[in-house]
Amino acid sequence: MIEDTLIILKPDCMNAGLCGSVISRFEAEGFQITAAKVNQLDSETLREHYAHVAHLPFFPEIEAFMSSAPVLVFLLKGESVIARVRELLGPTNSEEAPKGTIRGDLGTDRMRNIVHASDSPENAAIEKKRFFPEL
Repeated sequence: MIEDTLIILKPDCMNAGLCGSVISRFEAEGFQITAAKVNQLDSETLREHYAHVAHLPFFPEIEAFMSSAPVLVFLLKGESVIARVRELLGPTNSEEAPKGTIRGDLGTDRMRNIVHASDSPENAAIEKKRFFPEL
């Protein structure tokens, strides 16, 4: 099934100059970028995007990190792209991600894990509307 997923290349990815490396892995899988923009994420967007953890004590650290530098937000399209991207990324915690995965090769910890990707078709649709309301 052809579907879309939302990708955010996080501040650690941007600051380390790893965007090309990450994107090339997605393109090697046959995925296509259908929309892209650079955003500086604000508190309102981050509270909405991380609503499931915004009430927890560690949220201020997430907010500070995710607003510390611009991010690259894009949509990827492809066959079973949501599940396949999640496999390419590896587990959320980069310290637990196997070598050969994006997070295992490029990430440093649970938060500084290079990439956010939608985890379900429902969340992909919500996140697409959040970051690309014009589409």
